[in-house]
Formats: sequence, C-alpha cells, structure tokens
Amino acid sequence: SKILKGIKDSKKLNAKQREEWYKKIKSKKSNLKSFCVFISHKTIDKINVYQATLLGVEKVLKKFKRKPGLVLLDGSLCAPKEYKQKTIIKGDEKIPLISAASIIAKVSRDRKMLREHKKTPHYDFDKHKGYGTKLHYKKIKKHGLSHIHRRSFCKKNINSV
Repeated sequence: SKILKGIKDSKKLNAKQREEWYKKIKSKKSNLKSFCVFISHKTIDKINVYQATLLGVEKVLKKFKRKPGLVLLDGSLCAPKEYKQKTIIKGDEKIPLISAASIIAKVSRDRKMLREHKKTPHYDFDKHKGYGTKLHYKKIKKHGLSHIHRRSFCKKNINSV
C-alpha cells in the first residue's frame, strides 16, 4: 500500500509520529483492516507473556471475516497451524505491514494506559505507560500494585529497585 511508504518500526518513532501513522493506517484511504486485542493481566500471569501473545494473535485473526491468505509475523511469533504464515526476524523494521501492526498495537496500548491514568493518577501511567521504568517501580513501591499490574512481572522486577 502506498499509504505505508516511509513507515518505520514503532520503537523508532516518537509518540506524535506514532499517532500520525495510526491515523493514516486507520483512515478509509488506507484500505487496510486492523484489529487490536488486549489480554488481561490475570491471563498473562496465568499463562505467561509469550503464550498470551500467541493467544492475542489467534484472537486478532478470528476477527477477520475471511481467513487471510498469508499471515506475516514478527520475531518468533506463530499463528495457529491452520493459517499460512511467515515469520520475519525484525519484521517490524523490514516489512511495512508489520510496522503498521506494531504502530496500531503500541498506540492502542498507550491510549489504554492514558485512560488508566485518569482512574489511578498516582501511578503516573501517563509518563511511563506501564513500562518497566524507574519511575514506574518507584510508584509501585510507594502505592503497592494496582488492579492492572501483572503479579508475575512485579515479583521479578520490584525487589531489584
């Protein structure tokens, strides 16, 4: 798609650039379909991050009305066996469609964390978006775990702050 010309990996863009790309990708002009799903912190704690990511891939694929002819995936991900698929290491840097998917996912997640910030402003989710920063760890130490924190992540990382 011409609309993706010049797109980059979401990690190489700032928040404003990601928002601009998000709007382009979601526009009617792009003619692209995208879906985003969230897997709960409780599920992630139960099955682990990798398995939760695979579950997310499966849930997204089920949202399409027609089965995709080919599923392109980044890194070590895989789709359920019934899908024809190709995994590309560093796909978010090499394949514009994967870059677009990473932008949709990151912007959707960041927006979700901004909504969470409105409910629990003392955690400063607007600043760290839930990533493992010193500020985030400091807020957890001060306020304890929120209703959205993954217990498995916190067990491994909070004691080292």
